[in-house]
Amino acid sequence: MAITGIRGQWLDMWIFFCLVLLIGIKLEGIAAQIRYSIQEELKSGAAVGNVAKDLGLDLARLTDRNLRVVSGTKQDLFKVNPRDGVLLVNQRVDREELCAKTVPCITNLKAVVENPLEMHQVIIEILDVNDNSPRFPEENYTLEVLESSVVGSRFQVEGAHDLDVGLNSLQSYKLNHNQYFRLETEEFGEDGKVPFLILQRPLDREQTAQLWLLLTATDGGKPSKSGTINITVIVSDINDNSPVCDKQKYTITIKENAPPGTFLLIVNASDSDEGMNGEIEYSLRSKLRGLSSDPFDLDSRTGKLTVKEGLDYEEKQVYEIKVLAADKGAVSLSTQCNVVVRVEDVNDNQPEIEITSLSSRIPEDAPLGTVVALMGVTDLDSGVNGQVVCSVPGHLPFDLKPSPDGQSFSLVTNDFLDKETIHMYDITITAKDLGSPSLSSTKVIQVDVLDVNDNSPLFTESPYTFYVPENNKAGMSFFSVSATDADGGENAAVTYSLDRKSPGPTVTSFLNMNEANGTISALKSFDFETLKNFQFHVVASDSGTPSLSSNVTVNVFILDQNDNAPVILYPVSSNGSAEGVEEIPRNVNAGHLVTKVRAYDADIGYNGWLLFSLQEVTDHSLFGLDRYTGQIRTLRSFTETDEAEHKLVILVKDNGNVSLSATATVTVKLVEPKEAFAASDVVSKGNDQGENNIIVYLIVTLGSVSVLFLISIIVLIAMQCSKSTDYTSKYLQETNYDGTLCHSIQYRSGDKRYMLVGPRMSIGSTIVPGSHANTLVLPDRRKTSEECHYPWC
Repeated sequence: MAITGIRGQWLDMWIFFCLVLLIGIKLEGIAAQIRYSIQEELKSGAAVGNVAKDLGLDLARLTDRNLRVVSGTKQDLFKVNPRDGVLLVNQRVDREELCAKTVPCITNLKAVVENPLEMHQVIIEILDVNDNSPRFPEENYTLEVLESSVVGSRFQVEGAHDLDVGLNSLQSYKLNHNQYFRLETEEFGEDGKVPFLILQRPLDREQTAQLWLLLTATDGGKPSKSGTINITVIVSDINDNSPVCDKQKYTITIKENAPPGTFLLIVNASDSDEGMNGEIEYSLRSKLRGLSSDPFDLDSRTGKLTVKEGLDYEEKQVYEIKVLAADKGAVSLSTQCNVVVRVEDVNDNQPEIEITSLSSRIPEDAPLGTVVALMGVTDLDSGVNGQVVCSVPGHLPFDLKPSPDGQSFSLVTNDFLDKETIHMYDITITAKDLGSPSLSSTKVIQVDVLDVNDNSPLFTESPYTFYVPENNKAGMSFFSVSATDADGGENAAVTYSLDRKSPGPTVTSFLNMNEANGTISALKSFDFETLKNFQFHVVASDSGTPSLSSNVTVNVFILDQNDNAPVILYPVSSNGSAEGVEEIPRNVNAGHLVTKVRAYDADIGYNGWLLFSLQEVTDHSLFGLDRYTGQIRTLRSFTETDEAEHKLVILVKDNGNVSLSATATVTVKLVEPKEAFAASDVVSKGNDQGENNIIVYLIVTLGSVSVLFLISIIVLIAMQCSKSTDYTSKYLQETNYDGTLCHSIQYRSGDKRYMLVGPRMSIGSTIVPGSHANTLVLPDRRKTSEECHYPWC
């Protein structure tokens, strides 16, 4: 931005005052004139110059004198700061909007101050910046040029316009490289530079129908800006090409019995010109320069040649036709296409098939060679045209056997039938003569395949495995089996029954089966403690004659329920009640084992896991009970003040969902040490009497243990050699006997092995969902050949 004050513009002011004196204008209230130059598009708030300073106003009194600027337009493009006199840009200044193409672009302002009232003229010149690109009136322009245009022809293109002025305005044009046109520009006054396309090479529409050019207009700004226009040059056609036939000679053979209107061929000629110059009209010409009288019709527009009337091979065998193809140009050009039509003696009678005998229903177990149908074949033609061969599709299990005279055929089976695969055949018999071209006829025979009971019922699973909780309600169904039969009708109707052929009493005696749907119900309630699993067989039989059947093994595992209360094993009195008396010396220390309550629960898992608790005790500070082992120990030493007899009531409870329990009563009597020793002497005497027997028992026991140890070592070595794994020992760790007797059972379902265990489970085992936390899943890594399918594995 260039700013010029009074002190820097003496020359301009001198010229201004001279002009005022010469024209005799009296400037009232105008004391001075200042001029500024700024670029367009400055931001609002940008400083133009200091008006007060350039006018020589006293800055100290500037506020009192109310300095302001007044413009003659509605837009307040500038404003002055009344405190310091700085002239500022008030809103966007667009040179193109203010002055268009006028140069220079001047804006006049009046600077007014009061006390005393003065008015000064402020001239602001708006300098152009390159903020506009050259722009064509349209993005795309179409130019039509005749292909006959001579080299050097000029074609004007509407030029681009740039709103900027000076060097920022449009300066040059550039045309993309092409082989047909070059670019020239001329100055046209206010329109500036106008581009012209100069043809520099002859055009041929048949070779190049359209050209695509890109014209670029560039201004002189730094950096420069440009605009483009896409020019499509369409080459207009002239009739400079004759029609050309797509073949030198057309040849067609037609049967003599072709009816009128029969299509022969299409004569096709092409013309590289377009419009009327390329539109072709066809006509028949004879050798004598006139319309042909041959028995053919020609479509003048499409060149389609058809039969106009009946042909006779005996009268004429070959027709040579001349077809004239002419375009519709102002000066028509034409060519001649040759067509040869050969008439052929035809085989115009089709063979006829007559079915004399038919068996439309064949059982699926029919032997090979079974006759399905007998038929006769005739053809009214003679010679080769009357000789007939018959065939059936090769993928069907049927074949045709000809008679010696070749006039009749028999349809027989050549493969086995299967109704379950295909229940019906549509056999298409084709009779074809040996004429040229050959004629044929067909006849369709439908053969139904009758079902034979050749499929046994198949169960959906084998074997079946079911899990039934004990204490089930007798008579209620608890599972079902299902089988399907691939046969149809009665042969597919399946009934179910239990296999009761096993000798002696079997589990099937308390089972009942619904013959219709395979539902099995139990006639009694199961007791896990009596029967943990059982196996039986179900037979599925169809209703065919003879009937076919199959059987399946059903494995049933009884799931334990908490239906047994704990049974006290110790203490037990002589009359069978759970009561006992224990005598201990008074001088025992804390932690002395008084006795151990032993109990048994016929259930397994959590249902058989027992916990012990003290229900009643005369002195809580004296005795303690281990809740897992049932051991009763002293908590402290006895004192003289402690009573000599204490009664303990122990509650034994299992861990079932609905817990069952039993109680035992232990009476602990404190005796003096002498009495305790006397009691022990009596016991030792009794032990001396059986000492000899015990020694014998010990010797036998040791011998047995040694033998079992040796056998175990041998078995372990054999198992290692065979790379087998004992998963029971691997996944179920030994448990120390703690007074709780537990049952366990192992069984297999699919590729998993299960074990029902007591409360202490092995590391690595997982609980089966829905098994009341008493069933473990044991990983099974054995090979398939070693897998056991029995419930006790």
